[in-house]
Amino acid sequence: MAERVQVRPISNEEGNRLLRILRRGAGSVVTCRRAQMVLLSAQAMDVPQIAKVTFTGEDRVRDVLHDFNADGFESLYPRYKGGRPPKFTAKQCDEMTRIALARPADYQLPFSTWSIQKLADYLVDKGWSRTSATSSCARSCASRACPFNA
Repeated sequence: MAERVQVRPISNEEGNRLLRILRRGAGSVVTCRRAQMVLLSAQAMDVPQIAKVTFTGEDRVRDVLHDFNADGFESLYPRYKGGRPPKFTAKQCDEMTRIALARPADYQLPFSTWSIQKLADYLVDKGWSRTSATSSCARSCASRACPFNA
């Protein structure tokens, strides 16, 4: 049988800090929830009960307790990442903006103004992928104030 997972013994100062995190509630919901899990474990509540009280899975509770035992209070604060890196270089974004600011007639196209979909279709015809062209057109033109219909 596996050993019972429980948080390490915490001092009065650590307990007070956990209580402040819970009572203040001004920070991240994730931080408050993790602090609650640690505090409940310090009060000798077992993992299934903590999972039930905090509306989360038992595996998640175990992960939080192990992380707190290893890293202390740093484990309570979420470490969000920046997400997917940009798909295009600055040069490609500049080219897209240059095309969007030009008239479609300059590229022998039969319409008078660009839309995001028309610009994406044009870029796909020039070799860009459909998914990346559509999302990048919207992002690039919104951030560079391109004047055309959305």
